Amino acid sequence: MTERKPRIGILGIMQDLYDDMIPGIARRQEGYAAELADSLAAVGEFIPGKAVKYREDAEQVMREFEDSDLDGVLVVMLTYGPAMRVARLLAESRLPLCLANIQPEPAVTPAWDMADMTYNQGVHGAQDTANAMVRAGRRFTVLTDDWRSEEFRADVGRWARAATAVTAWKSLKVALFGYAMNDMGDIRVDESALIRSLGPEILAVAPGDLYRGMRAVTDDAVAEVIAFEDERFEIDPRLSAEERADHARMQVAIQRILDDGGFGAYTAHFDAIGEDGRFARLPLAAASTLMARGYGYAAEGDVLTACLVSAGHALIGDAHFTEMYAMDFASDSVLMSHMGEESAGWTTRPRSCSSTSRARPRWPRWCRWAGSGSGWSSPRARTWIARSCPRWRCPTASSARPPACARA
Repeated sequence: MTERKPRIGILGIMQDLYDDMIPGIARRQEGYAAELADSLAAVGEFIPGKAVKYREDAEQVMREFEDSDLDGVLVVMLTYGPAMRVARLLAESRLPLCLANIQPEPAVTPAWDMADMTYNQGVHGAQDTANAMVRAGRRFTVLTDDWRSEEFRADVGRWARAATAVTAWKSLKVALFGYAMNDMGDIRVDESALIRSLGPEILAVAPGDLYRGMRAVTDDAVAEVIAFEDERFEIDPRLSAEERADHARMQVAIQRILDDGGFGAYTAHFDAIGEDGRFARLPLAAASTLMARGYGYAAEGDVLTACLVSAGHALIGDAHFTEMYAMDFASDSVLMSHMGEESAGWTTRPRSCSSTSRARPRWPRWCRWAGSGSGWSSPRARTWIARSCPRWRCPTASSARPPACARA
């Protein structure tokens, strides 16, 4: 997927008390804000507003930020600025906030004069502003560091990605193909509470829409999918041309439904598709490709996990769906697996999944081990381990329900 950088406004706060004492101070400190934006360019697009001195111009700048569909606001004290001038607008802003407790110069020296002290008095304003937001019950992040340091840049980058995920959720639409898996409790959610509190909207999509969409897919669109897979994947020779073409139609139809409906994530329960009677296979390989293209995904009608995968794209650039299966106490590991829908963006030359060739779920050809004590950067967590289920029949055999060990 193409990773979009976070877009963050810089709200630079000062006051007019210093204008007569230090002529040109506003322009000088706006230059400092511009330098800050340039230094953070590697982790996002940072857009400085004009230096704000009064409640009215602070509210104007914040309106501009919100009307520009930014992902968050970095609050920076350009000098000391009284908090009451921005207390209400920060408390009511719909954008995530980060208070950058920074100053132009990292060290106090004997050469400083009164102007230097004024330029660098941000910590007093940061304390005042933080106090106002705490009293208002407003959630925010505080970062204190030398703004030129790599550590500060990395911290701001992490916050900016989190802000992007939070803001994106407020307009996220999740497509539920068919219905959620019956009797599975942890995927249930109060849809009204979800949209009120976090923002994602859940909309059901009839399997008939998918069926009609598949019939409308042209041969050229199918050939484009096949060519992409031939270049990127090792193709299982047991997959026939007809099976691959049918899978491609399903993938194209799903993406068109998502794009036409403005959906950023989706979920499909295998029984909602497999028991419909009109489909010859499950759209599992399609999920792998669509996740790599930036769509959130989850199985079994699990809209909450689909939301989380969508947020994961904003946080790390290429998120992935899987499921806990079993514990391995000897290696302090957890077996993570599902039915083959790993993001195609995670692999360089992945093997084609045989689960695309049947309407019933199949035991996946690979699974993922994630060491609970070692993190995702460890060799164990990066290694794909080929596995098979001895109780499951050959993928080329006729369709049948999986044994209990293979059910999600």
